[in-house]
Amino acid sequence: MADFDPLSHYSDEELLKRFQKGQRDVFGALVRRYQRELFGYLRRYLGDADLADDVFQTTFVQVFSKAGQFEAGRPVRPWLYAIATNQAIDAMRKVGRRPTVSLEQVEVETEGEHRGLLDMLEAREADPFDHADAAETRELVRACVDRLPEFLRSVVVMAYYQGLKYQDIADALNIPLGTVKSRLHAALIKLHESWTETPSLPEM
Repeated sequence: MADFDPLSHYSDEELLKRFQKGQRDVFGALVRRYQRELFGYLRRYLGDADLADDVFQTTFVQVFSKAGQFEAGRPVRPWLYAIATNQAIDAMRKVGRRPTVSLEQVEVETEGEHRGLLDMLEAREADPFDHADAAETRELVRACVDRLPEFLRSVVVMAYYQGLKYQDIADALNIPLGTVKSRLHAALIKLHESWTETPSLPEM
């Protein structure tokens, strides 16, 4: 029988509040709760599992040190994503690389807010992938996403690969909700334009 975690029934906000009050043992529970989700986000965003692991660690170092600055009443999840994103950007600057996106998995519609990225591209033009197999399609779309400006790429990763709600993205990036929607719209237009200009990969 699996060990019961006595802290599992607490919300993220309750865990952080307890940590702010000096209950240090709850910090590990928060790390474990987000370990798979945030590491997955960083791995997709950075395209490097080792670097993602380093950034995950520095993210929670920042969470530990900045917990006292967290404002009561705010949701914890977008706050964690904001810290993780900033740490990822700093890490990429240090190594002189741009973020990339893993396209091994594509999200489907979640709570009516968005569909998979490939579906959205397909909706812009009938059957653009008729002559591309799955592996080729992933490589071509990866190249298109990588060419997006950073401010557009970040919302694409959060919305289409992490499944964050638009309001959570707005909170994480500290931008208005309408800006999230307009950036996603602009990103999809640029992705489609980039797709139509991208030649097929040569046959091996």
